Amino acid sequence: MRAAQYKAVKTEPKTEPITDPKSALDQCDTLMLDMDGTVLDLAYDNFMWLKHVPAHFAEAKGIEPDEAQRRLYAKFEEMMGKLEWYCLDHWSEYLDLDVVGLHRDQLHRIDYLPGAEAFLKAVSERDLRLLLVTNSHMDVLDIKDEVTGLTAHFDAVYSSHRFGMPKERPEFWERLNQQEDFDPETTLFIDDTARVLDSASRYGISMLLEVMLPDTSKPSRRLSDYVGVEAVGDLIG
Repeated sequence: MRAAQYKAVKTEPKTEPITDPKSALDQCDTLMLDMDGTVLDLAYDNFMWLKHVPAHFAEAKGIEPDEAQRRLYAKFEEMMGKLEWYCLDHWSEYLDLDVVGLHRDQLHRIDYLPGAEAFLKAVSERDLRLLLVTNSHMDVLDIKDEVTGLTAHFDAVYSSHRFGMPKERPEFWERLNQQEDFDPETTLFIDDTARVLDSASRYGISMLLEVMLPDTSKPSRRLSDYVGVEAVGDLIG
């Protein structure tokens, strides 16, 4: 294990945005990418949790689909941002369902976001360290990797479950930095979730971009003051 060489230097989210996303890509030594909604289409995950899982929960409990959705959406809201929110073991136990099996039911829905695979191939040829940094549970990551071959593009893959806390917590970045001797000042991190970008900013990561079209079944959206890109492929287009 390489020791961390850099310390957190920020206590508040950065207010000075990147002015040129493509220049940020050229300037970084380490590129960290989120998985769902940044590289892979979030449409799969939204279908799973908003429709597929609630439908099977309703059937298992003998309740109406609308009531199942009401119960689960309230629980999702309560758990959002916590490590358990991303943990299939937690949801399998809570729902008394084979949540991993339900994910495998819909493999045909798993896909890259437009331009993302070409982007990964292009940046893998650059002189930088390419990291996948995700909150995804390892079971889901493995399923998606089987379908897409995603992890082969990266120098290393890190799930927040490995560190015992989600990316929303600044301590996550400290533990990641104990594994990877990245310099926050020369690291570019791309994610589709504002609260995760805030956490990375507090740790001191200086270059941050928000993906505005994480789910191809929905319109583009802007949720924060971070500089946005429609898709990571736009950085090389």
